[in-house]
Formats: sequence, structure tokens, C-alpha cells
Amino acid sequence: MKGYRKYFTKKIIWFLVTLIAAFTLNFFLPRLMPNDPVAAIVGRLAAGGGTDPETIRRIYEHFVVTFGLDKPLWEQFFTYIGNVFRGEFGLSFSRYPRPVSDILASALPWTLALQLPAILVGWTIGNVLGALAAYIKGAFDKSLMPLMLLIGGTPAFGMAIILLSVFAIDLGWFPVQGGYEQGMIPSFNMQFIASVIRHYHLPFWSIVLISIGGQSLGMRSMSIYELNADYVKYSRFMGIKDIKIVGYVFRNAMLPQVTGLALSIGTMMGGALVAELIFSYPGIGSTLFRAISEADYPLISASALIITFMVLIVVFILDIIYGFIDPRVKASQYE
Repeated sequence: MKGYRKYFTKKIIWFLVTLIAAFTLNFFLPRLMPNDPVAAIVGRLAAGGGTDPETIRRIYEHFVVTFGLDKPLWEQFFTYIGNVFRGEFGLSFSRYPRPVSDILASALPWTLALQLPAILVGWTIGNVLGALAAYIKGAFDKSLMPLMLLIGGTPAFGMAIILLSVFAIDLGWFPVQGGYEQGMIPSFNMQFIASVIRHYHLPFWSIVLISIGGQSLGMRSMSIYELNADYVKYSRFMGIKDIKIVGYVFRNAMLPQVTGLALSIGTMMGGALVAELIFSYPGIGSTLFRAISEADYPLISASALIITFMVLIVVFILDIIYGFIDPRVKASQYE
């Protein structure tokens, strides 16, 4: 028990240190950007003309005070921390006066609905195919693996563009962009749901296919390694049924794959960036990209903080789980 207590204490300390560093970086890094978001807002307001320089100056100063940019950076930092602990992220610069929390609340369900099913489907299919390729071998392995290498080696943006060109532009089976038809008001009626499903297919499969390729290759390699391990040869020599041996083999091979699944879920908020941008899907990824391009400090900080926090939580939970399932973790604490 002493070894576990020492291990868990270390993990908790490192989690807190990393979280503090993430808080700090998420605040300061966006503010190191050379853009002036207030000047951009004032520029858009004055784009129609007819506004004298004095009025523009007063509008500029008004927004500087409203966003708290007139205060010292250290004071802005502590205000930011206080707001985060209250669940507030301030007002968006680029979509003023809309609160950042409201923007994220509207974008978050789209990313979750796209990424989580795609990750789980790609992970499941990929691992099943990889395990079968390692166990069956022969023609199945020789025909499947080159295809998986091709799919897994295709960049995410490349896969998205191929699906967009073939199934949306050439064949016209699916819409080119968006989460639903333009002009529709989100609501729980059959027409809107049908439109969402039609727009969902291409970004979903662009993520699934890439995941299948990578997961199948990883599972195949781990399964081949385990199938050639000494304990497998010894078990077969002892006359243990092959079905029982294979159960142990694939359970051991799954450990790294489970780690990969957990990390994919942890990073899914930012992982859909490419698919969301190419298909103009209204999720966290496209929201973050727009915030960066418009130097929207509060929106950048809030989006990055959500992504960072999810990754830290998933890694922390993985460390705790491995501390229980792997005896070597406890033994290492006594060295």
C-alpha cells in the first residue's frame, strides 16, 4: 500500500503543477499575438464611413475599458482565474457582446456528437481488423494491410478533401458544408434532424477512416508480438486450448490501444479541427480557429483550457488505472 500511496501522491502533484502551468500559458500566449482585437472591432464598426476620428477614438477606449485591457497584465490574469473558477470566461471580442461561455455551449455538442462516435467506431473496427490480420495471416493480411497503410498514412485534410470531392461535389450524395441546411432554425423536428444527419456523414467518415487505418496497424503489430511471445509457445506446448491462449494474447495487446483510445477521447475537442474547417462544421475546432484568426483572447483561452483540461484528466485517470492493473508500478516505487 505504501508503494501505491507514493505513486498516487506523485501523480496528483504533477497533475496540479501541470494544471497551473496550463492556466498560465492559456492566458499569456494569446496575448503575445501581435494582433489588436479592439482595433479590428472598431475597424468593422467604422467600415461604413461617416465616423470622425474623435468618435473612433472614444469607441476604441470604450472597448478597451469594457474588456479590461486598460488594466495591468497581472491584474487581468488574476481576474481571469477568478472568472474561470466561477464558470465565466468573459465577453468574446470578435462576437461582442456575446459571452464566451454561450459560444462554447453552442459549439460543444456539435464536436461531441461528431468526435466521440467517430473515435469509438474507428477504434473498434480498426482493432478488430488488426487482430484478425495478425491471427488469420495469409491472403487476408496481405490484402488488408496495404490498404490500411494507405488509409492510415493519408493526412486528415487529404481524406476530408477526397470524400468532399467524390461524394459531395462529383456524386452529389451529401452536402458540401455546414451542420445543417442554411436558413434552418435548430429545433427537434424531423426536417432539421434529417438535415443534420445528411451533413454529418462526410466529416464523420473522414475521422473514422483515418482512425481505422492507424488502429489496425497498431493492433496488428502488438498482436504479432504477443503471438510470438514465449508464454504463447509454452502454453501451446502444454496443450492449452488455442482459444484460451488467444484471449490472453489479445487482452495484452489491447493495453496500448486502450491508452490510445483514452488519449483520443481526451483530445477530441481539438482533434476535429481539420474536419470542422473543411466541412464548415459548427464545433469547437472551427470556433477555436476563428478565435485565433481574430485574436479573440477570451475565446482562445477558454477553448484551449477545455482541451488542456480534458487531456490532463484523461492522462491522470490512465495513470491511476495503470497503478492498479500493473504490479510493476508498485514495485518501481521501492527502488
